[in-house]
Amino acid sequence: MSLLDDVAERDGWRCWVCDEPVDPGMSVNDPRGPSVDSRTADRKAKVAERLAHRGCNTRKGAVKVVIAWPDRLHVAEPAPLITVAGRLERKGGREMVARCPTEQDAREAADWLVDRFSRLVPGLPVTADVQPGGGQFLVILATGRR
Repeated sequence: MSLLDDVAERDGWRCWVCDEPVDPGMSVNDPRGPSVDSRTADRKAKVAERLAHRGCNTRKGAVKVVIAWPDRLHVAEPAPLITVAGRLERKGGREMVARCPTEQDAREAADWLVDRFSRLVPGLPVTADVQPGGGQFLVILATGRR
């Protein structure tokens, strides 16, 4: 088995950037084809390779990653998720990631975040909390100290 197959099986044939399925039969030269991505060019860093579409590949960190929030979620001032993931991985603790107009919107965003982080940063157990404040609802991600 090749490195691509090993990484793809571990990631469940889902792109770590856009969270869409990757077609194993697609050509590796096609932008929607499979590729192995590592988020850093530092060979000493212990960053596991991840499966990405060729068009989503960060080329060892040369391309800035943007993890998109779905349009269906009603959030104000959403935090950049790759930055949040990095801070929670390094420091642990909690971080406010979005404001929502209703509690239902905040709960939907919280559920999506927990699900998305399970694939974005495997092995980092996150929980989401919704707290009212100032006529809005805050979505907070938390993890234990690392």
